[in-house]
Amino acid sequence: MTRPLKIMLVAAEASGDVLGAGLAKALKARLGDDVTFVGVGGPRLGAEGVASPFDIAELSILGWIEGLRAYGRVKARVAETAALAAREKPDAVHLCTPHHLHPVMAAEAARRGIAVFTEKPPAIDPAGWREVCEAAEKVPVGVCFQNRYNPQIRSCAQMLSQGIYGKLLGIRAFVTWHRTAEYYAAADWKGRWATEGGGALINQAIHTLDLVLCFLGAPDQAEAAMTDHHLKGAIEVEDTAEIYLRKGDVPALIYASTAYSQDAPVMIELHLEKAVLRLEGDGITVFRDGKKEEISCETDPALGRSYWGAGHRACIADFYRCVSEGLPFPIRPDACGTTMDVLFRLYGRSGENGK
Repeated sequence: MTRPLKIMLVAAEASGDVLGAGLAKALKARLGDDVTFVGVGGPRLGAEGVASPFDIAELSILGWIEGLRAYGRVKARVAETAALAAREKPDAVHLCTPHHLHPVMAAEAARRGIAVFTEKPPAIDPAGWREVCEAAEKVPVGVCFQNRYNPQIRSCAQMLSQGIYGKLLGIRAFVTWHRTAEYYAAADWKGRWATEGGGALINQAIHTLDLVLCFLGAPDQAEAAMTDHHLKGAIEVEDTAEIYLRKGDVPALIYASTAYSQDAPVMIELHLEKAVLRLEGDGITVFRDGKKEEISCETDPALGRSYWGAGHRACIADFYRCVSEGLPFPIRPDACGTTMDVLFRLYGRSGENGK
């Protein structure tokens, strides 16, 4: 591609506006004059030079009565967004929108021949996931399971593939973050089955589930127990999830909760025949023969909060490099099938219609 890459950023609410602005800034720093932006967003994206055709504050709807009253306005804004895409003809659209909108927006972009990069989760039920997969048959589609790009994850995966410490015996992982009722009240789509699709698992722990499954492979058994501890009455969905996976004789356990006092670094531990590898923060700790070795990994600054990991920036840059050079992106929908299948199984959505 000899001309600048044109990216359309779509952020329908405040957190998407923050994320979109961050990635616009990062891509401009990396690509300079080789990238331009159009899109829909708020003041943060506006500060990065992305002029929105309308104020996304109009889409911040609190309560179902207001939602019914605003239906015509929302429908009109969706039409304006589609018209913007038709007029600007971007090379790719980047979706930083509420979860339930990802599939329909991906399908609309694919219909217009526009590549799609979607933030997580790409869908909240099997029907939506099929839409995303069908879009990928028409245009390049990337899924932002960015932690696959974290340097310590790649180093650990290489150790496993080389068999340095023997075969895998078990995995455990912890995601203990802090989310309040105010966090959910700030955006009406969050904390609802129909629009967020779940809570601690599908939102906060989905990247950890994805990594565990990258190490484990497709499990024979997948079960979950979910509950609300500190957000009873504030949200419909779970604030805590305990997950049990098993492939053959190898178990994998995940504990995820938003009830902790802070956003602690995610911890993943791999029990191997000859060592235990613990991934936490930016490094790897190897426990072997009664000794402990710390392996540090060079990382780029995180795009967003530090406890998300450093892979976001690298993942996004790689997708747009692939689009620009006409190369296949590694994290396509067909590379995410195991994670999405297990996610739906854990939520009891393996049927045709979802929850």
